Amino acid sequence: MTNYFIYCRKSSEDEERQVLSIEAQLTELRDFAKQNSLFVVKEFYESKTAKEPGREVFNEMLGEIEKGTAQGILAWNPDRLARNSIDGGKVIYLVDIGKIVALKFPTFWFEATPQGKFMLSVAFGQAKYYTDNLRENILRGIRQKIRRGELSAKAPLGYFNEPRLRTIEPDKKTFRKVKEILELFATGEYTLTAIQRKMFSLGLVGNSGAPIHLSSISHILDNPFYYGHFRYRGEVHLGSHKPMITFSFKILKTIFPPFQRVCIASRMRT
Repeated sequence: MTNYFIYCRKSSEDEERQVLSIEAQLTELRDFAKQNSLFVVKEFYESKTAKEPGREVFNEMLGEIEKGTAQGILAWNPDRLARNSIDGGKVIYLVDIGKIVALKFPTFWFEATPQGKFMLSVAFGQAKYYTDNLRENILRGIRQKIRRGELSAKAPLGYFNEPRLRTIEPDKKTFRKVKEILELFATGEYTLTAIQRKMFSLGLVGNSGAPIHLSSISHILDNPFYYGHFRYRGEVHLGSHKPMITFSFKILKTIFPPFQRVCIASRMRT
């Protein structure tokens, strides 16, 4: 008699929003096992992406199969087992050496023959292609947004993410307050601690209501977004959003490093 493991997986990534929940997969697979008289000895499930190897529960299951605890796996679809070539190769290798004698999927037919293993490798390959293609489409979309001067990230303090237009807009509650802080810092007469106190007095506080940490304030003061640019992967790009501040060249020399001065000067000329 063949012993089976049930394996369920779902990640929180966008590509898997339409996949059955782990609970729904378990229900379907238990019913499938009962209808087909499959003897299930253990259930494995995890919330992990399969784009890269290293899933703890998946590897634990394969380890148990190598020990002979079970000889078959029951999963909703081959892409629940693998979306990368390493994990897909592990499953096929265990079939090759006879450690896995049966793979059952309600949505896919498999038998341990040369043709069956070929079709399984195709299914794993399709899952990997889908993942790679989706990643490239996402990166292409990000590059296009950068060319339009749009930042694909959480809006900095003083701005908010506009969900309908998917843009970053000034926050009426904090925009002028942050602008005041930046203008005070630009005078060169305020230390970070003094800036921290001023921000606290204006109601610019952390999530817990405590003063914003000095390192976070330093990041705010160094953020090119406020003068109309944004950083992406170490590079500074011209943004299409409304800048909060502009500086005179005299202040630029004393406050900002050379690469930021060039960026601000470029913005001031446009």
